[in-house]
Amino acid sequence: MDGLIWLASFWVDGVGLGQAPSWTLGFHQIERVNRHLKGRLISHTRRGFHDHRIWSDSLGQKRDLLVYLPPGYTPEKKYPLAIFLHGAAQDEQYFMQGIVKSFDDAICSGKIPPVIVAAPDGSIHGRATLRDVASFWTDSKAGCFEQYLMNDVWGFLHRNYSLDSKRESFALMGVSMGGSAAMTLGIKHRDRLATVISIMPLLNLRHVDDTGRYKAPFDPNNHGLRVKPKLHEALGRRKLFTLRFSELFVPIFGRGEEAVEGMSRINPMEVMIREDLRPGELNLFIGYGAHDEFNVAAQAESFIYHAEQRGIELTAVRDPRGRHDQTSGLRLFPSAIRWAAPLIPK
Repeated sequence: MDGLIWLASFWVDGVGLGQAPSWTLGFHQIERVNRHLKGRLISHTRRGFHDHRIWSDSLGQKRDLLVYLPPGYTPEKKYPLAIFLHGAAQDEQYFMQGIVKSFDDAICSGKIPPVIVAAPDGSIHGRATLRDVASFWTDSKAGCFEQYLMNDVWGFLHRNYSLDSKRESFALMGVSMGGSAAMTLGIKHRDRLATVISIMPLLNLRHVDDTGRYKAPFDPNNHGLRVKPKLHEALGRRKLFTLRFSELFVPIFGRGEEAVEGMSRINPMEVMIREDLRPGELNLFIGYGAHDEFNVAAQAESFIYHAEQRGIELTAVRDPRGRHDQTSGLRLFPSAIRWAAPLIPK
């Protein structure tokens, strides 16, 4: 059955943003990736008889973690750190398959200074799947994923790698679900980090218009917040796959009013207001596609509108051809790199 789920994930190329099935890469996948990098990818994962996964007190289990080290990495130097949060129906391998080479190229070409990039596994079941697709990197009935990230992963990286201690040296970045979580956690933990990059992010999970339609575009004169769960509501469709409300939120929050309460708790737009984010407290980048199948454009524009109402400056890039796929994400990546370059301590 898992093979069929993996095949579906590969085929829809949307919720999973193009992550290929792990079994297509073989035992020596890390070594093959490293042959194409000037830097080096370190695997804190299980391969064969060797288990190098990190222990999470928060989840009560071991978890995979990938760490990219830039060319010339040495413990005698202190480095900035970016933590990459993958999207729904993915795990840490999406970073290896689709993202790490872009970071390596940007560093080697001098577009950004040397930086360490960590990619933890935030999937509910410890692997990419179309069942229980999204942890949202939050503490929920599916597990304490915020504590896992901000305590266990954060602590492991500080104990094992040479990191700069300045707040300005730390960033969260993510795609899709990970972009949503990066914004929420960045706001909540802005005492520890200074920069958030959100690509194709769900930034107002409760977006609806005055009639309760989720798929409506954002209109500052006609908008509201979802107040009731609609379990079978289709949030979007890509190729053969339809993503429904229940598939995103029931596994972590439940089926009744608690689902909307949970959404509110992690909703970046509402977190921004509750946490009283103020101008200048975070560097914010948002990249999204105009034709996103899951109406991420409306969510992003809702967040941007409310941020601007609070006087918060941010950089938003809207790809006029963009959809919710890896191709669109990689088109947005160079803009994010150009924006981030002057913010990274050298």
